Amino acid sequence: MWVSKPIYESLPYFYLAVGAISLAASMYLNHWYWPTICFTVGLGCLVGGLVLLLKRRDYRQSEGRARERPGDEY
Repeated sequence: MWVSKPIYESLPYFYLAVGAISLAASMYLNHWYWPTICFTVGLGCLVGGLVLLLKRRDYRQSEGRARERPGDEY
């Protein structure tokens, strides 16, 4: 599945925002198991967003270094 570039680039930030909102909601909800559900979803979204950001950063840095190496011309 292909996603347009603006959507693809904003996904980690969307995950981080959903995670922060969900963690904040877990502090204010008191009904049934919603605090636990919100906390779990929030933590998962925050971890997922951070992993995406760090993986993309590392990949882009390694691609930049690979292009700058001398002698790798075809």
